[in-house]
Order: sequence, then C-alpha cells, then structure tokens
Amino acid sequence: MRVMVTGANGFIGRALVKQLLEQGTLGLRTINVLMLLDKELVGFPEDKRLRRLCGNIGDPTFIRRALADGVDVVFHLACIPDGTAEEQYALGYQVNLLASLELLSQLRCLPVAPTLVYASSISVYGSPVPTRMDESACLDPSISSGAHKQMIEVAINDLARRGEVDGRVLRLPGVVARPHGASGLCSGFMSDLMRHFAMGESYTCPVSPQASVWWMSASCCVENLLLAAELEASKLGRQRVWQLPVLRLSIAQVIDALAVIFGQGRRELIDFVPDVRLESLFTSFPAMKTPLAQSLGFRHDGTAAALVRNSLNPLSSAHRTRVSKTVSRVTTDEIN
Repeated sequence: MRVMVTGANGFIGRALVKQLLEQGTLGLRTINVLMLLDKELVGFPEDKRLRRLCGNIGDPTFIRRALADGVDVVFHLACIPDGTAEEQYALGYQVNLLASLELLSQLRCLPVAPTLVYASSISVYGSPVPTRMDESACLDPSISSGAHKQMIEVAINDLARRGEVDGRVLRLPGVVARPHGASGLCSGFMSDLMRHFAMGESYTCPVSPQASVWWMSASCCVENLLLAAELEASKLGRQRVWQLPVLRLSIAQVIDALAVIFGQGRRELIDFVPDVRLESLFTSFPAMKTPLAQSLGFRHDGTAAALVRNSLNPLSSAHRTRVSKTVSRVTTDEIN
C-alpha cells in the first residue's frame, strides 16, 4: 500500500506520520511506502518505507512526480494557516485553493480512484458562529482560508459523486498543543496558553477567561484522520464532509484543568488583555451536535483533563484505543 501525506512537516502531519509508522497498517493493509511531501522535511526517522519529497505543492510537476508510481491513500494536510492567508492573500490562494485543485485534478486521472482524506476547518462557518450548531449548519466563511476550504469541500464531494476520488473531508477545530512560536493561526493562542502554563512561564492571553472555544488534541485528531481513511466506501453516502465532534471549553475551564496537573500557583502567571478581533472570533462558540459523525466513530477528547493530558503528554496507541472505546459509550448530550 502506498500512502501520501502532504504538509508532512507540519504539526498534525508529523503526528500522523509517527502514528502511521508505528502501526504499519491502514485498515487491513500493510503500508509499504509512505510518501512525505512538504517544502522541508527534517527530523523524521530513517525508515525504508519513507519517501521524502521536498518541493512546492503548488507546482504541478512536483505533484506529478510524487504520483508517478500511483497512490492508494492521500492525507491532504498542506495549507497556509488562516492568519497568514488573510494577511497574504495571494499565497493562501495559491496553496489553499489552486494547489489543492491541482492535486484533485491529478488524483482523478489515476487508473484506480484513491482515497483522499482532506483536512478542512471550522473556519467555513464564519464568524460569529451561530448560537445553535449542528451538522446541517450553513456555511458563511468570513476569512479567505475558510472560503477556500469550502470550495475544496465542494470539489471533493463532486469527484466522489463521479467515482473519480474517494473523498472524505473532516472539519477540524483548534488542535493543540502546537510548539512554541508563531503558527500563523488565529487560534494559536490556544496552544500558547497550554504550553506556557505547562512550562511555568508567564503568558498574556488575548481573549477573556469566559471565551468558549472548540478544542481537540493532536493525538485525537490523528485518530480521526485515520478512521476517515479506514471507513468502508460502500457504507458512505454521497455527502463526504463531516464536522468532527468537538470539546467546547472556556479558557477558564482549560486553565482549571491545567492547574490540577501543573499546580494551582501557576494561575498567577496568566493575565488577560483581550484583543478585539480575536474576541469577536472566539468569545462564544456554542455546543456542537454531531450525531452522524459520532455514529461513524469520530470523537473528541472527552474531558478538559483528558485534553490536557493528550495534548501535553501524548498517550500510547494502545491506551488511546482504550480511551476511544470508553468515550464512544458516552451519550451525545454528555460530551457536547
């Protein structure tokens, strides 16, 4: 089996590659080749299954070279973060829209329709988010990256309808905890808060303690991406876009969970200077009902405490599987 990961050098990409190498299979098939695509690929282990392809995903020739020997499953994670894409429109347009369309165009021409798992985003809903949210919520993106994500969702659904690409689209919430440093994401403060608290460093949070946000750990995100790839195509309907279950927590609730693990005294290291723009984007995320996604096996971390543990102390694969089975028995009302 040949698997490709675009954006492999990114935060989620690296976590996904690590898990794929550890488990060695996808569904019931052995991974023989794992192709990594990004502008730069550093720090990956020496493994005979890895093929490192450094280049510009916006270059059709680069994509054609990567697909020359075929591919069975593609995880398309490469993108320009929303904050950066808003400031540099041409860059976001080239990578988030045109490069993704080029990839789809080349995938549809392969002899056998590959499985494509695409990382979309909750940015497709726009801001402010409606006070009542479920899987039928209307899309109204208010930033360029959200608009481009919506366009790619439509294109993937169309190719799935045509039987040319077996597409599966997941709308991701804020995924934590990213490494220190500028991420280019509007939601970067979510990871910064967790990292600074865990390290015992002072941090000025740009949103208020009452701000409610949708959260997910990287390990939980990877599980959902893998599940999307493993779903049987025959059991899926025409609609191939799913909103992942999300853990809705206020900043204060996350700080409470961090304090239990790292010490109550560290609360004094956090102060708040709300940014008007970020407050408008993140102050009032409502509960999200996702019965369809949950029926397929998608999940979130379960609790604030589990989110912190999963984000800052990644669990073993075996333990994550046990946690997943436990959480799946919790009712929708209890986990949303």
